[in-house]
Amino acid sequence: MTATDPALTALAQGWCALSLLHGRIETHIERALQAGHDLSVREYSLLDVLSRQHNGEGGHLQMKQVADAVVLSQSATTRLVTRLEDRGLLSRYLCPTDRRGIYTDVTEAGLKLLREARPTNESALREALDEAAKSPELAPLVRAVETLRVPV
Repeated sequence: MTATDPALTALAQGWCALSLLHGRIETHIERALQAGHDLSVREYSLLDVLSRQHNGEGGHLQMKQVADAVVLSQSATTRLVTRLEDRGLLSRYLCPTDRRGIYTDVTEAGLKLLREARPTNESALREALDEAAKSPELAPLVRAVETLRVPV
């Protein structure tokens, strides 16, 4: 394959389109969440992930699992957790069975904010996808996002 191989060019164009779609969606959601709830996309994502924890077997996430879920490094995730904890939206406590482990839970204030922000997030996502669907190079990706079902 050469640098001008049509397959490489198509692959690169596809990647650029996917990156463009992601950027547009994230920017649109970021503005809506900031304006309506003083939350960033990452903060919203972290609250959402942590709100899905439960007390059953494997119900609490380790920091590495949280970091993977919100697509951040462990150190960036720890800083984000600290910021949200300082705002009273999260609390940390020692794992009762392993004193080296630290769990993070969403506080009542955090759950309330998440409930209030969820419709904003959904609406901004829908708006961003609708706008992107008007672009011929992004429309196929929008359809893929709309039909994708992630197993629970």
